[in-house]
Amino acid sequence: MKNEFRIADIALAPEGRRRIDWAWEYMPVLRLIAEKESADSPLAGLVVGTCLHLEAKTACLLKVLKSLGATVVAAGSNPLSTQDSVCAALAEDGIHVFSRRGMTAEEYTENLREMLDWNPQIIIDDGGDVVSMVIEERRDLIPNLLGGCEETTTGIKRLRAMAQEGVLPFPMLAVNDAQSKHLFDNRYGTGQSVWDAILRTTNLIVAGKNVVISGYGWCGKGTASRAKGLGAKVIVVEIDPHRAIEALMDGFEVMDMRKAAEIGDVFITVTGNTKVIRKEHFEKMKDGVLLCNAGHFDVEVYVPHLKELAKEVRQSRDNVDTYVMADGRRLHLLGEGRLVNLAAGDGHPVEIMDLSFAMQLLSCIYLSKNRLEPGLYNVPDELDKSIGALKLESLGIGLEKLTPEQEAYLASWRE
Repeated sequence: MKNEFRIADIALAPEGRRRIDWAWEYMPVLRLIAEKESADSPLAGLVVGTCLHLEAKTACLLKVLKSLGATVVAAGSNPLSTQDSVCAALAEDGIHVFSRRGMTAEEYTENLREMLDWNPQIIIDDGGDVVSMVIEERRDLIPNLLGGCEETTTGIKRLRAMAQEGVLPFPMLAVNDAQSKHLFDNRYGTGQSVWDAILRTTNLIVAGKNVVISGYGWCGKGTASRAKGLGAKVIVVEIDPHRAIEALMDGFEVMDMRKAAEIGDVFITVTGNTKVIRKEHFEKMKDGVLLCNAGHFDVEVYVPHLKELAKEVRQSRDNVDTYVMADGRRLHLLGEGRLVNLAAGDGHPVEIMDLSFAMQLLSCIYLSKNRLEPGLYNVPDELDKSIGALKLESLGIGLEKLTPEQEAYLASWRE
C-alpha cells in the first residue's frame, strides 16, 4: 500500500500556507497559465512525480499541477532546502509529500522510492537523481513514462551523458537550457539568492573583500555581477578559455584556484563538478575565509578533505561550521557545503521562480499532449518565448512589431 505522505509535522500547515500565499501573490505568469489552461484540465488522470526544493515557490507549482488535474507526488531534493511548514500545507491540500528538513541520505533515497511507488507518468527532476533511480532500480516504470523535465545544469550534464551512452529510456526536456531559464533564473536568480544567503548567514561586509568565484557560466556570471555591485574585488577561476576571456573583459581578475586560494576571502563554487576546492587549496587559505557552494551537489567544496585537515569543528552560527586547522586557521563552511542559497536562505526571488516554474508547467503539459521518442530535447522555442510574452503581459509591457517592409527586408539578401 502506498503511503500518502511522510513529513515532519502536519500541525505546521498554517505557517506553510502563509508562506505559500505570499509567493503566489508575486507569481503572475504561473497564475496566467493556470487560468488559461484550467478549462481543459490537460493533466487529468496523470501522476506527476517531482524531486524539487520543497519551499513556498515550489509549492505554487505543485498546487497548479494539481489544479490542472494531476495527482502530484513530491520528494525533497535537498535536506536543508525543505521547509517543513510548506510540506505540511501541501499534505493538507492533498499533495503527497515525502521530505523533512535535515533528512539523512538514507531518508532522501527512501523518499525518492516512495515517490516512484506512485508510478508517475511525468517526472520533474532536480539534479537527475530520479531519472538515475528509474534506470537503476525501477525499469518497470519506463513503459508508462511519457517523459520529464530537468531544471538544473548538473542534471542536464547527467542526462546528456545518459543520452550519449544510449541509456536514457524516455524523453526529457532540458528546461535548464531554455532561454527563459538560464538568462533569468541562473543569472539573476542565483546572483541575488547566493548573496542573500551569505549576507543573512554571516552578517559580514562584502565591500573590499576578495571574492573568488569558480565557474563563469550563467550562474557564475550572476554571482560575480552581484559581488561587484556589493563592492567586492572579484576573481574568477575557469577551465574554459572563452569564459575566462569573457570574465576578464567583464572586468574581473582570472587565475587558477592554486593562486586564488592564497588571496581569497570568500569562495563560491558554481561548476557542477567535484573537488573544485580541495586539500591543496585549504592548506593555502587565509584565516577566516568563507567557503560556499552554489552548485547542485555538495561535492564542489570537498568536505572530507576539510574534516581530514581540521583539529576541531564547531558551529559558529546557524549554517556556519568552522573548521580549525592544526595551525589555528579557521575556515568557515556555509550550509554544510550544500547549495548555499537554499541551505542557508530562501532560494531564488519569487518573481524569478515564477518564470522557471511556468516553464516546468508548460513542459509537463507539452509532454502530456505529444509522444516523443527517448532522448534529451530542448524546450520548444514557442514555449520558451511564450514565457517571456506572458511576463511582459503581466507587467503591461508591449513589444514593437515589424512592419511588412521590415520583414521583407530581413528575409531578402538583396539591398
